[in-house]
Amino acid sequence: MAASAGYLRWLGFRDVVQPEERSASAVDLRAPGLVAQVDPSTRPTGLRAVECLWLNGLSNAAVSVYFSLAGYTPEAHDRAEGLGVPLFVLDLTGTPQPVNGPAGELLATGAP
Repeated sequence: MAASAGYLRWLGFRDVVQPEERSASAVDLRAPGLVAQVDPSTRPTGLRAVECLWLNGLSNAAVSVYFSLAGYTPEAHDRAEGLGVPLFVLDLTGTPQPVNGPAGELLATGAP
């Protein structure tokens, strides 16, 4: 979680925090104009999780970013690509690696 928060700060998002309300399945990160999730589970992140994050970002007029330790199901990856949700996986060192086009764009341009 700390690595993901630091990475988001490095991308240019300011005031990245973990809200008091915590999800049972993933870690939420927030900043002005940003909603992010970190999935620490050992199973690939699924379609529903990506869609829920995207809807959360849409309702908050924010960029949605997903970090996963175990990667993503093919359906989640395809849907995120279509919705423009940046997907990152955390490598063995905890460093986020972009795994789709929107993540590569965010890496190239930084925070909006």
